[in-house]
Amino acid sequence: MQAQDAKNIFSYRPYWASRFGVAPELPMSREEMDQLGWDSCDIIIVCGDAYVDHPSFGMALVGRLLEAQGFRVGIIAQPEWQDKDAFMALGKPNLFFGISAGNMDSMVNRYTSDRRIRSNDAYTPDGEGGKRPDRSVIVYAQRAREAYKGVPVIIGGIEASLRRIAHYDYWSDKVRRSVLPDSKADLLIYGNAERALVEVAHRLAKGEAIRDITDVRGTAFMTQTIPDNFSVIDSTHLDQPGRIEPHPDPYAHEPDCDQNKTAAPENSNVIQVQFEKKARRLDRATTVIRLPTYDQVVNDKVIYAHTSRVFHLETNPGNARALIQQHGKRYVWLNPPPVPLTTAELDRIYEMPYTRLPHSAYGKAKLPAWEMIRFSINIMRGCFGGCSFCSITEHEGRIIQNRSEDSIIREMETIRDVIPGFTGNISDLGGPTANMYRLKCKTEKIESACRRLSCVYPDICTNMSTDHSALIHLYKRARKVKGIKRVFIASGLRYDLAIQSPEYVKELVTHHVGGYLKIAPEHTESGPLSKMMKPGIGTYDAFKKMFDKYSKEAGKEQYLIPYFISAHPGTSDEDMMHLALWLKQNRFRPDQVQAFLPTPLAIASAMYHSERNPLKKVGNKSEQVKTARGDRQRRLHKAFLRYHDPDNWPLLREALKKMGRTDLIGNGKRHLVPAWQPKKKGEESSIKTSTKPARKKTAQSSAGKKLSGQKAKQKQRKQKR
Repeated sequence: MQAQDAKNIFSYRPYWASRFGVAPELPMSREEMDQLGWDSCDIIIVCGDAYVDHPSFGMALVGRLLEAQGFRVGIIAQPEWQDKDAFMALGKPNLFFGISAGNMDSMVNRYTSDRRIRSNDAYTPDGEGGKRPDRSVIVYAQRAREAYKGVPVIIGGIEASLRRIAHYDYWSDKVRRSVLPDSKADLLIYGNAERALVEVAHRLAKGEAIRDITDVRGTAFMTQTIPDNFSVIDSTHLDQPGRIEPHPDPYAHEPDCDQNKTAAPENSNVIQVQFEKKARRLDRATTVIRLPTYDQVVNDKVIYAHTSRVFHLETNPGNARALIQQHGKRYVWLNPPPVPLTTAELDRIYEMPYTRLPHSAYGKAKLPAWEMIRFSINIMRGCFGGCSFCSITEHEGRIIQNRSEDSIIREMETIRDVIPGFTGNISDLGGPTANMYRLKCKTEKIESACRRLSCVYPDICTNMSTDHSALIHLYKRARKVKGIKRVFIASGLRYDLAIQSPEYVKELVTHHVGGYLKIAPEHTESGPLSKMMKPGIGTYDAFKKMFDKYSKEAGKEQYLIPYFISAHPGTSDEDMMHLALWLKQNRFRPDQVQAFLPTPLAIASAMYHSERNPLKKVGNKSEQVKTARGDRQRRLHKAFLRYHDPDNWPLLREALKKMGRTDLIGNGKRHLVPAWQPKKKGEESSIKTSTKPARKKTAQSSAGKKLSGQKAKQKQRKQKR
């Protein structure tokens, strides 16, 4: 189903409350409601973030969208979750509570990859930590239900979206139920919520009961029955775990989605499904796939990996079918993914009357997240990269949704004229990926039939356009806007796509890099890269060559800052050792490193939990995935990335000895870590690394002495001259 086939979200007849007009900022108190002349709110949004009236913040975006539909929208931001009274601050909503954890998952927001509590929160005034509960969606939904029984509760946002079915939870190290039964919400809206949210709001406003709204794409709900007109396919008929006979691999690299082999039949609602040895033709619109039950995925890791594999096959809006998963005596029912927004719809969403500032109630408090993005512009949504550790595709989809060039330029002018403190520099012009703007499949027919998880792995599909001309034109036009000094690109860059367009790389390097450009090769070794679905390090080398060439031509000294992940599934100790050697050879000394964090629903998280590879056929004898699970091994993998930190040397020396690589321990250039250990502050002498007794009154390490001696000799030579 294509965007043009769906109803325009701005074509609904406005709700009667539109007569109140546009609020300067959405109210957070009864006093503000009184000033607006409201006796009640139609919809109340409860969120774990502070309220910033900016389109980069989810609550502001959906709040202004619902306001544009004529509804009166109130905001309860970061409420005291222990008391239901905080959820009664704006009174009883006429239509529903909308619940979101915020722009980040509450567990990712609060805990590090080592499960340590973070001391700050970028989405809270002055960065104060502890202003949201763990698993915020569940807690907020329960308090809202206690505050006003009978009021519909709708959950959404990244946290709800990634927990829509049974999922592995890293923080409790177990498989948890869908967030729907735990939160007792009436409806879950996953992914980009605009299309579903607008339809549901208008249907509720017309008096339809929330329990009867079961046919909206991009929604999930609990049910005890399956409609009689639906055909049910067991997931094991699509991909049977442990099957011995040859089985076509839907994840395998097909000949670039060859049109003759993968194009949808003339009637795109008719699909061919294999029921063991019998083939039936079923209507996709009335077909539902039964996933293994919650109890099954809890007790069998192979079944969990199989479920992840089947789930990810059903993510293309053009061919996805409904899914069900039994939880106890009820089913979680997932309707197919939402239809992407058109350019006209996306333009209007981003040009609604935002103040683009934190709510005035926060006074002079600083909001770090807003400070970071206040001069940046989102030009697109979605990502077809399909990186296994990333949640963008699961949430936003892999079909790119673009804004028009005119709309983007108008936003630049708004920032220039409205935002206090603007100095003429746009900090970012991008999105989930910097250079996927206006890239798409060559034909909608192929796109709607394709089931590949990535359009760029293991190679760029020949049906995927890599023409960067529209983005180049946007960059050039943006640089000419009056009052704009520089336009920087800070979003994640797909360098495997960039090298297909030397003209783009030249434009980027010459005009839009502020000395450093961050990119993410993630690793150097083929083992972990194949599990990440990332290109080989040779692609990075090709991009670096172009980057250096065009930097030199522009007369600029500029550098690439590569990001790497430690402890990703499929990564051995030897892989991390080779990565560390590559870093040293290329003179990189990372200050901050990223350790793999298994987020719910991601394919890499399924690898981490099941130690199987869902990118291939799953079974008891299928490919097993090496996984760094224990704290010690995860620390070791991180230590390899920070090989230059003396605090990591004892751990690295011990590991290298066990690996039989003592040849990498020493003081030469070819060595990874030295054989000596500097003394720590307060110690009387350095740590012994040999059987010889340490000299008394030694104030420097041996390397330090050597360096001092060299300096002394150089000084003597100068004096003689």
